[in-house]
Amino acid sequence: MKITDIELGMLRVPLKTPFKTALRTVESVEDIVVLVRTDTGHTGYGEAPATAVITGDTHGSIIEAINNFIKPRLIGEDIANLNRICGLVQSSLERNTSAKAAVEIAIYDLWAQLHGAPLYQMLGGGDPVITTDITISVDYIDKMVADSLSAIERGFESLKIKVGKDIGLDIERVKAIHAAVEGRALLRLDANQGWTAKQAVYAMSALENAGVVLELLEQPVKAADIDGMKYVTERVNTPVMADESVFGPHQVFDLIHQRAADIINIKLMKTGGISNAIKVADIASLYGIPCMIGCMLESSISVAAAVHLAVAKSGAITKVDLDGPSLSLFNPVTGGVIFNESEISITDAPGLGITEVRGLEMLKA
Repeated sequence: MKITDIELGMLRVPLKTPFKTALRTVESVEDIVVLVRTDTGHTGYGEAPATAVITGDTHGSIIEAINNFIKPRLIGEDIANLNRICGLVQSSLERNTSAKAAVEIAIYDLWAQLHGAPLYQMLGGGDPVITTDITISVDYIDKMVADSLSAIERGFESLKIKVGKDIGLDIERVKAIHAAVEGRALLRLDANQGWTAKQAVYAMSALENAGVVLELLEQPVKAADIDGMKYVTERVNTPVMADESVFGPHQVFDLIHQRAADIINIKLMKTGGISNAIKVADIASLYGIPCMIGCMLESSISVAAAVHLAVAKSGAITKVDLDGPSLSLFNPVTGGVIFNESEISITDAPGLGITEVRGLEMLKA
């Protein structure tokens, strides 16, 4: 099975409600889809969103990176040589992690198809059913409470609450949600780099003293502020999770050695794909640091790859934040992983199991 071509398409899927964080507001999924073609007629699917404020990737940069730097290296390569191909992808250019991730996902899809097995089995196996949380976007208090109650009614047992815009209001937001859902759902707090270290300690002290129980606090400070992250981790009881502060294996080592966080959030768009995500999970596991698997605003193409990884690495990845498909108005993908609100399950289809992506607008090379 050799690579003959790599094609790109644009996928647009509206969200049920606008996605609001301290960094941005988004109303639809608009992602670049990668289709890797082979001489056997098999197609591998990958995907990458434009997340300029997090990874630095835009639609234009993703397209440029794949067409002019990654694709020329891969044409003619044999899918059986997985490690070689991943090395070619990762060394094709610096950074551009989302573009690399999209291509790697498609390559892993084909590699598992080559062997006639679901990807998670090729990565080590596991229980093909997992449960995800759902994001509660930052908004007016009444709206966030209503969204939280609605999520619980839909069967979600973990809520990821977005804060980070106004610390005083943030505290009141969390208190109100906690009072409304206490005992019915776990609460995860995501500040999206919106606080300073001292603000984070102040907010968490206020919440903890008020009896608010949180499962974790995600990325309270700026990505580069590792000292600030450590400051918060040392002073609050709630476990602190690093997200934007950790992209790949080297940063994981640094964070662990500095004891700057209690949990690592793995996202394929940050690691540059599955190969480095596996390394991050393995490193964290060696040090006894739990991981969460997360996603950007992605459809069930790339999120499916994250699901397969989460199942295969369930010993390290103990928390799941893969709600992208649940936030979308509809699922454009036929086949593959089944997303049913909080429950996500994998079929027995080879690879990612994707047979069609509806509404895909193919892009000219």
